[in-house]
Amino acid sequence: MSEEEKVKDEWMIRPCTAYLEDYKDCRSISARFHQYFIYGKTLDCSQWRRDYDNCKKWEDNKDTKAANSVIKSDTERRMQRLRNHYANNVWTKRNSPPKDWNNPLPEYLQKEYENTYLNLKSKEMKGESVDNILLYKESLCSIM
Repeated sequence: MSEEEKVKDEWMIRPCTAYLEDYKDCRSISARFHQYFIYGKTLDCSQWRRDYDNCKKWEDNKDTKAANSVIKSDTERRMQRLRNHYANNVWTKRNSPPKDWNNPLPEYLQKEYENTYLNLKSKEMKGESVDNILLYKESLCSIM
């Protein structure tokens, strides 16, 4: 079996520093306080450390077992996070967007949108003339 077949979802492996940051974040004082507040106890952060170690093994030695371990862990973490979404039976999921999703905005919203930064930047990128004072009117400041 070739390496590509063994590490089927290699694209799922994030940079190793991301796993280390997640581990540090999980063990931080603020995270511990949050965990205790939400769950009534602190959480086990060792999986983040194992993921980091396995990621380094993959990065340094191309260890396919370590890579598959990281991918499995990330997949399980994602499924845990989405479990409530899939179990939701309150809302009806759509198969297509509403028929009127692309209708023009109501007049009062168009009026509000007229001088927004997003609209002015959009016009500027399209090559339309824009009064630069309008573009930066909210961010004018002076340091004394």
